Amino acid sequence: MMSVIDAHSIAGKLAAPEATVDVLVVGAGAAGVAAATELAEAGLSVMLVDENPVDAALIGMDVPHYFGGRAGAAVQNKGRMLEQVVASEPALEGALAAGVEILLGTSCWGVFLPGPATRELPGAVAGLTDDARAWTVGFRRIVVAIGARDLVVYFDGADQPGVMGAAAFHALAARYDAFDGRRLVIFGSDELALATAELAFARGLEIAALIEVDATPRGPAQRVSALAERGVPVLCGQVIKSAGRGPTGVTGVEIASLDGGPARTIACDTVCLAIGLVPVIELFDTAGVPLALDTDRGGFVAGSTDGVSTGSPLVFGAGDCMAVSAALATRSETEAHGRRAARAVLASLGRADPLDTSPPPRNADQLAYQRRVMEALLSTGGLNVLACQCEDVTRADLLGVRAPRYLASPSDRSVHRDLATLAADGPLNHDQMKRLTRVSMGPCQARRCREQVAMLMAMGGGVPPESIPVAGYRAPVRPLPLAVLATLEETDAMAANWPIWFSIASQWIPYDLIGTDAEATFIDDHTHL
Repeated sequence: MMSVIDAHSIAGKLAAPEATVDVLVVGAGAAGVAAATELAEAGLSVMLVDENPVDAALIGMDVPHYFGGRAGAAVQNKGRMLEQVVASEPALEGALAAGVEILLGTSCWGVFLPGPATRELPGAVAGLTDDARAWTVGFRRIVVAIGARDLVVYFDGADQPGVMGAAAFHALAARYDAFDGRRLVIFGSDELALATAELAFARGLEIAALIEVDATPRGPAQRVSALAERGVPVLCGQVIKSAGRGPTGVTGVEIASLDGGPARTIACDTVCLAIGLVPVIELFDTAGVPLALDTDRGGFVAGSTDGVSTGSPLVFGAGDCMAVSAALATRSETEAHGRRAARAVLASLGRADPLDTSPPPRNADQLAYQRRVMEALLSTGGLNVLACQCEDVTRADLLGVRAPRYLASPSDRSVHRDLATLAADGPLNHDQMKRLTRVSMGPCQARRCREQVAMLMAMGGGVPPESIPVAGYRAPVRPLPLAVLATLEETDAMAANWPIWFSIASQWIPYDLIGTDAEATFIDDHTHL
């Protein structure tokens, strides 16, 4: 069947990208820098972009990590932040020497590949932005190396400054040197939690306790003992029930015992969630790469036979966005993964032998632990706790499939519905719950609630977690001011038919034609069905 393109559409009319490179690498961590350097040394043109240093306004919106209001005033100084980022990633110098074009403070807000629904594209392009403008870059191949973000769960009081994620803490303390807190309680006890505690000690901070829902610590015994020797207790079989509220945020936490023992209160100004990391897959989704839930790889990930390829021949991945291991990878392991991604790119271009397709090593099931954490939070905190902070949706609202409270009172029929009855009618879907309850629809773009909402849906519907599809991402995957987005070039050919695509033709009649004989002619010429 021959495909017909509507001449009035913008197919083929999008402005050419500002630049085109052989390989675009997104993410200047250890994996991304290693991949970019190897590709440039192989003679390819390579552009490496990274959103760090992140604009202070975005940090306030918990982008890209769950900063939780604990960024100090130093993040307002972009020049200082840039110096900190460069100093924290010494391999950038080698990438620059290899010929890599490096753009820091530049976000990638979408990856778009040619296809039946994207005929306007001049080819494979990525949308980029800094704090002043937006533009597109074309590429032959792209390596996504944007890492992992915090797995966020809520308890009463978690919606105030002072509750943050471990990845955000590492970014503020190690990359930016801008953490604004003194005394931490860490939720978790695996290697992520222990690394967080060790970094806090290195920065001269106090650790009040590590809180663990399991009966024994999850991290290596030697490192747990080293913390105990420094006076830091690991409280097992416990969960955070609530956080005290004060004028500047958290004042302490109430800890509940899962065996029914007495509760206790611990003074602190920061609660650091270190119960898990989640691969960042937003750009894979905007590119149309198939995603699947892999409990051993930390959540939804791009399917891969070799650990770096994806379902698209143009898109590759490196580092934590492809898999978050239970035991955090060393820098050398992460760099090796980046070089493996580079070799896969070279093989796809016919410049190297194909990689072996042996599957990556398996990790422990991480989803099972996440569910134990959520069950502990439910059993102690109850249902009147937020599941989605942006839209003020509680656990009870989600489990009961309640419409937003600002609408009219629920009908008798709707109050007899819940996730269990909804699951009996057909498969549960996170995007469906957005429409029904507004959950995950806020400005944080579900970074704070995506995983806990999916877990609650599985628990409330009595279905396995893997049956809940990933909630869809939409570009731009980073919040963009309209003034910045408006700088994207619009060609004359794109603008020529704007009135045609709006159903009320009279809204687009030139002012000097209104009420004249030419008005009807204009409507006839500019109304397209």
